[in-house]
Amino acid sequence: MSSQIEAGADAPGFTLPRDGGGHVSLSDFTGKSGGKQVVLYFYPKDDTPGCTKEGIAFSEAIAAFDAAGAVVIGVSKDTAAKHDKFLAKHDLKVILASDADGTTCEDYGVWVEKNMYGKTYMGIERATFLIDGLGKVRQVWRKVKVPGHVDDVLDAVRG
Repeated sequence: MSSQIEAGADAPGFTLPRDGGGHVSLSDFTGKSGGKQVVLYFYPKDDTPGCTKEGIAFSEAIAAFDAAGAVVIGVSKDTAAKHDKFLAKHDLKVILASDADGTTCEDYGVWVEKNMYGKTYMGIERATFLIDGLGKVRQVWRKVKVPGHVDDVLDAVRG
């Protein structure tokens, strides 16, 4: 069973395959003075309606996140190749990381039992973590509803 990460905790480190080839690590941005804030958002699946809206919303605000000193990384269990298609199709501007084995989802407590139409199954809870430049979790949003979410996250980054 995965544990819940709360504000104030050390953010679990990760190194994951990313869109465009190569890897992305939390330590690429944090853990040093002058590190960037990381907006780490977990979403269920590429190219589904809510996940597409969320990716587009973060992409539309990417200049504001950059200006506020934050990088935005989306994580799902989709492959990096699938992320490449998703990015191209919707002109997304965020980094997309592939957690195919689910380790990072487990580490952040977003691999959860879900229920739809009376059937239970395991899946990724839509959740966002704001991580400061030193690698501490500053804020957590769980069971995210997409409308207005990016504005809330941007306010927290600026705060």
